[in-house]
Amino acid sequence: MKQVITKISTITLALLVLFSTFSFTVAKHYCGDFLVDVSYVGETSSCNEGEKDDCATVIKKKCCKDEVHQIDGQDKIQKVSSKKISFQQVKLFVAFYSSYDLLFENDENQPNFHQYYSQPDLVYDIQVLHEVYII
Repeated sequence: MKQVITKISTITLALLVLFSTFSFTVAKHYCGDFLVDVSYVGETSSCNEGEKDDCATVIKKKCCKDEVHQIDGQDKIQKVSSKKISFQQVKLFVAFYSSYDLLFENDENQPNFHQYYSQPDLVYDIQVLHEVYII
C-alpha cells in the first residue's frame, strides 16, 4: 500500500511540474463581431482565404481584427545542487526519516509471541469471588 501511494504521489508531482511549465498561444480572428477562426497551434486564417461569404462585405469597412492570447508557464525552476544543502538540513532529514521508519514500521516483520498461547479456562470469576475490583 505504501508503494502505491508513493507512486501516485510521484506521478502527481511530475505532472504538476510539467503543466506548470507548459505555455501555449490562442489566436482568434474576428470579422466584425463574429468569431471566424480559432487556432491553438499556428496563425488563424483571414477572411480572404476562406469561402466568399458575408465577411467579404465587411472587409471594405476594415473591421476585421486578430486577437492573440499567450498563456505563459513558469520558466524559472529552482534547481538544488548538493553544494547548497547545509548540514542542518541533512540532520533534519535524517532525523525525520529515522523517526518515520520507526513509527510506521511494518508489523509483519515483528514476531508474534502470543501465537501459540491459549487462554486458561476460568470456571469462576476470581475478581468477584475475592471482591477485588479494578478501579
